[in-house]
Amino acid sequence: MRGGHGRRHGTHGKSVNFKGSIKRLFRYLKNYIPVFILIGLFSVFGALASAVGPLISGQIINGIRKSYEAASDIPNQLIEVNEVLLLNKFKVSFTDSLLILSIIYLLSGILNYLNGFFISITIRRINYKIRKDLTAKFKRLPLKFFDKYTRGEVLSRVTNDVDSLNSALESTLSEIFRGIFTIVLITTMMFMVSWQLSLIIYASIILSLISSMILVTKSRKYFRQHSKDVGKVNSHVEEYYSGHLIVSAFNHQESGLEEFKEISDTLRKNSFKSQFISGIMWPVQIFFSNLSFVLIALVGGMLVISGQFEVGYIQTFVTYSRQINQPIMTIGSIASVMQTAAASSERIFELLDAPEEEKENYLPLEEKTKGHVSFKNVHFSYVEGIEVITGFSADIKPGQTVAIVGPTGAGKTTLVNLLMRFYDVDSGEILIDDRSIYEINRNEVRRQFAMVLQDTWIFEGTVYDNISYGTPNAKMEDVERAAKEAQIDRYIETLPGGYNYMLHEDGENISQGQRQLITIARAILANRPMIILDEATSSVDTRTEKLIQDAMDRLTVARTSFVIAHRLSTIKNADLILVLKEGNIVEQGTHESLLKVDGHYAELYYSQFDNGELTNN
Repeated sequence: MRGGHGRRHGTHGKSVNFKGSIKRLFRYLKNYIPVFILIGLFSVFGALASAVGPLISGQIINGIRKSYEAASDIPNQLIEVNEVLLLNKFKVSFTDSLLILSIIYLLSGILNYLNGFFISITIRRINYKIRKDLTAKFKRLPLKFFDKYTRGEVLSRVTNDVDSLNSALESTLSEIFRGIFTIVLITTMMFMVSWQLSLIIYASIILSLISSMILVTKSRKYFRQHSKDVGKVNSHVEEYYSGHLIVSAFNHQESGLEEFKEISDTLRKNSFKSQFISGIMWPVQIFFSNLSFVLIALVGGMLVISGQFEVGYIQTFVTYSRQINQPIMTIGSIASVMQTAAASSERIFELLDAPEEEKENYLPLEEKTKGHVSFKNVHFSYVEGIEVITGFSADIKPGQTVAIVGPTGAGKTTLVNLLMRFYDVDSGEILIDDRSIYEINRNEVRRQFAMVLQDTWIFEGTVYDNISYGTPNAKMEDVERAAKEAQIDRYIETLPGGYNYMLHEDGENISQGQRQLITIARAILANRPMIILDEATSSVDTRTEKLIQDAMDRLTVARTSFVIAHRLSTIKNADLILVLKEGNIVEQGTHESLLKVDGHYAELYYSQFDNGELTNN
């Protein structure tokens, strides 16, 4: 649809703000502070149970050892454990100590489950809020935003990036809450029992953390690029799927496959690099964890021999080492997950931060629009420094049918974009009924126009839904009347279910001409004071074109109409024809007067005649 400018892709440069994205991400969490407090309590008591369990287990072993030593002095004496000293304060029977230990571990499991459950529910609500914000943002974005990004890239941010963020947050927050409290409480327990073995464990932890930080720094850029490459792949697949007929018609399957292989290969390389580097973290952390087991056994054994330590506590520290290394290793793996989350959040926030259409609060139009449109010395450029419209001026009277013709790139569709306020002029002004459109709210301006675009837009829904799209709560008889005026009513009546017939996305189960007629019926039903036809008949056969032309001749009565068409036979009856060349009006007048001038319009007209198009018409 857009004339005079090429398609541009989104920026794929350096990360915008890694830390800033993480901070903004956590702003979504602040609305759930009470829930996170509850999750924190579950984590505290769950971690406390996990920390007390190994200590009691070690003390049970100490009780067994003491009973063994007491029984070893008496020949053939069976070992009987009468009592166990728990937490160095409470004497309980051996059976009761096992029961207490079982209850503690059961309680730990229940609390950890509740912790994960509430985090999962909360993250899904945050995920819903982000999607809702993105949807609301789309409504406020100017059309020029979508010139920078392909559909696949935009969809990737709303789907893949939000899903990646959801998974990352769920796993990260769950482990962070549980991990932090586990580390704090186990550390406290360890130093209460033996500072020597505690230092051994922490030495291995520090070495593990240093290695993780180095690897995280190296993998960050690859995770960021991975998210961007996923968007490119989605964009390519979406384009080739939606245009598969054209791809097949021009035998571009092989070139499309080669392009897909190239994009996929880039994705594979960046994915491999990011996963390879982050994958090293786990074995490195396991190495330091196993090293701590060896040192605990060695130093603990020496302390037991010297009488400074009880043997049961060696088992306690082995368990503590595994428990404290587990959250440390998990946090190390979380670091790589956070790279994905940060990269995804950057792309999401880049979209949320995109410049919006400025909010306006002008007074509404008080009287019914007559349709007097004026362009006064309008200049416009899609790219700064490259003007598409240069000093354009025109005065269109109410009820006139104005045809805009010219070669591709002359600025025909751009004029419509400016008139609808999809873009703003660089200089000059556009007026409707002598009032600048920049003193009227955008939505109010757009409500004055009905549009029939070159690329018909049919959504998945019934025929009734598609025709009444611009007219909410339209009555069936009004829809039928609009269809009759568009001369598609007989075809609709032949469909199974008639107006309740379900159309596929993009209207793939009806012909191009029928799609065109449905969009025209939609414009008729909307009953706006002005009409825009963007090459509305350029994709239909001669018979359908005549049907459309007859309907449009009736529709344009007493309405200001703008018709953009390359097939000049369709605009012979226009009240005014504007001939554009390189953004300027080079000729204007009626069909007959312009042919008499024998200028640019006549050249275009007779070139089509030579091609046989006018003869066919």
